[in-house]
Amino acid sequence: MKEAMRRGDRVTLSTLRLLLSALHNEEIKDRRELTQEETLKTIATLCKQRQESIEYFRKGGRADLVAQEEAELEVLRRFLPQALSEEEARAMIRNAVEEVGAQGLKDLGKVMRQVMPKVTGRIDGRRVNELAKEMLGG
Repeated sequence: MKEAMRRGDRVTLSTLRLLLSALHNEEIKDRRELTQEETLKTIATLCKQRQESIEYFRKGGRADLVAQEEAELEVLRRFLPQALSEEEARAMIRNAVEEVGAQGLKDLGKVMRQVMPKVTGRIDGRRVNELAKEMLGG
């Protein structure tokens, strides 16, 4: 934050303040300090909110707000681990399928419970679900 203040980078500064506020609110809600996984999940949630906002603003023809949301999204992504490629995600799902002994779509929940903690913040959960369904024959 100090570096953003020195540079006069208002977007980074306001985004960092938003992030700290969101993390603080989560800590208050849970009445304890957040784990690293919970912190990443909160950041991923903020990123997802920005992506949805960008989509809506584009539909509404608000280029100014799209640019603002994209800038905030870029700042938030700096705090997430490197994104998984689709091949890496498929490998993790394949391992989870083998570990839980999944036979078909009825075991999708077991596979997702195994995979999601490992990929949180690195790939969209909907995409993981789609890949898992595809691998389980759905």
